[in-house]
Amino acid sequence: MSENNTAIAGTLYGVSVGPGDPELMTVKAVRVIREADIVAMPDAGRGIGAAQAIAAAHLEGKEILPCPMPMTRDAAIIKETHRAVADTLCKLLDQGKSVAYLCLGDVSIYSSYGYLHQLVRDRGYHTEVIPGVTSVSAAAACLGTILCEGDDRLVIAPFGDDATAELADGHTSFAFLKPRQADGDPRAWLAKHGLLDNARMVTKCGHADEQVVPSLADTQGEIGYLSVILTR
Repeated sequence: MSENNTAIAGTLYGVSVGPGDPELMTVKAVRVIREADIVAMPDAGRGIGAAQAIAAAHLEGKEILPCPMPMTRDAAIIKETHRAVADTLCKLLDQGKSVAYLCLGDVSIYSSYGYLHQLVRDRGYHTEVIPGVTSVSAAAACLGTILCEGDDRLVIAPFGDDATAELADGHTSFAFLKPRQADGDPRAWLAKHGLLDNARMVTKCGHADEQVVPSLADTQGEIGYLSVILTR
């Protein structure tokens, strides 16, 4: 971005829309979405995404920008995808447009926006993060449990992190995100680390097809990617 464009460039907002229940969107998130010129969101190529569905009531008349975000672990593809999306966003900012990029949960926790935020910011554009309700806190509410109190530690980690699991003791609570069935049955991994007996889970928290599992050890079948596993 040239110095001549600095004064007229728009702002990129990373907007957290919460885990699924539209009522868990913050007042600020709703305002930013309504005031934005363009609403962008990750697109995995499966039709209307979860973030768009959550914010649907506030999108009437809005220009929607789907941003391709293929579900892959290929680092090269991910890097190129983020660069291409950042290019698109910067072109809009150069036109003085404000862009609200929607993400599930809170944008600061394992979201696609984090990479875009840094790329766009490094190019000299103004960015702002709008925090939101996390899937972890929402899952705890669904289960009617307290995540931590007193001197307890709370560890939030991608599922299957052996190094993280080694932290397990009587004063550590875990919130595991993004379990991948391709890596094997998550129950086996939890059992290996002595974490299965106390494991509980919420899948698609706040969505119409939400599933609450008070005891993961007593279940069978596949575990969805949009699941939060709480244990200690």
